[in-house]
Amino acid sequence: MKQINNYDFTNKKAIIRVDFNVPIDDNFEITDDTRIRAAIPTIKKVLENGSVILMSHRGRPKAVVSEKLSLKHVVKHLSNLLNLKVTLANDCTGEDAKNKAKNLKKGEVLLLENLRFYKEEKKGDENFAKELASLADVYINDAFGTAHRAHASTTIIAKFFPNDKMFGYIIENEIKNIDKVVKDVKRPLTAIIGGSKVSSKITIIENLLSKVDNLIIGGGMAFTFVKARGGKIGDSIVENDKIDLVSEIYKKASENNVNLYLPTDSIIADEFDNNANTKICDIDKIPDNWQGLDAGKKSIKNFIEVINNSATILWNGPVGVFEMSSFENGTKQIAGAIAEATKNGMFSLIGGGDSVAAITKYGLTDKVSYVSTGGGALLEYMEGKELPGIKAITD
Repeated sequence: MKQINNYDFTNKKAIIRVDFNVPIDDNFEITDDTRIRAAIPTIKKVLENGSVILMSHRGRPKAVVSEKLSLKHVVKHLSNLLNLKVTLANDCTGEDAKNKAKNLKKGEVLLLENLRFYKEEKKGDENFAKELASLADVYINDAFGTAHRAHASTTIIAKFFPNDKMFGYIIENEIKNIDKVVKDVKRPLTAIIGGSKVSSKITIIENLLSKVDNLIIGGGMAFTFVKARGGKIGDSIVENDKIDLVSEIYKKASENNVNLYLPTDSIIADEFDNNANTKICDIDKIPDNWQGLDAGKKSIKNFIEVINNSATILWNGPVGVFEMSSFENGTKQIAGAIAEATKNGMFSLIGGGDSVAAITKYGLTDKVSYVSTGGGALLEYMEGKELPGIKAITD
């Protein structure tokens, strides 16, 4: 398999699949440029000797051209980050794209318009992939966030570059760092799985039960676990149809000698509101008309103790409604504890949108070992699934 560090890009045009699916406000200002910044090292590496054609999707335009979802809104910011003028093609295929790609000189960058303006992108259409491929000499996939999708630009296109396809630095680093949690693990390994629903995390939890030493369950999903044990959870979020499944998880954890940790107390509120009345109570004794919205002090203390005795941590999902200041303490304390333990030599992998948002919110991005750019892709890779975008390069 070719690698970006030892490939000769002299006089070559590289088409790079990046993930520029970034949030943009009503004034067309980028509110979080993390994904764009992450792609810069790969782009710069190619530009040393070659030229770059960038392709990405943004949002879900459903194959309809949308002014709001146009990639023209990232051109200025990308130009500033690269310190050079980025040219935009008014389409991702067709004459304009072909001509601009053909006239691209060494050290120049062309950005194609939103791939998902075409239904062929998500369908994995071969002719569409072939048209994209015709613009360049080399294919680089650096969009880990979409590696679990068999789309034209993430997977199908690779077949037109049998000897000239590779990963960019983002995907190389993602695989290397996720493997530290999945394959080459330093123990004890602790997974902290949070978020509101068990259903969205069930496969990852089941998969982790054969890998981890400790499993901390936090956030809204904890109440389904508490109810499965006969606890009173008031009006807290719960998935009643998952109670049997949760009972099975308890059983599997016991069989695999996994220490399963749940919150023991909760900050409860009389409504889902930042200004609601609050109090602390045992998590299995929540009165009617009250709901748990954050982990309590005792729970946080227990969780931090487990973190401090771990060699490797995977964190996916907050332990409370951290978007509201009244219910962010649990998530904030966990984030801080992970950063502190990392400083003391622990390996920490942060993955999944909300955990990444939390680490960013508290300014701790540089204080953890690795922040994954892929939500769904990360979880599927950890579940042991073969990601089409990865397989297309490694085959």
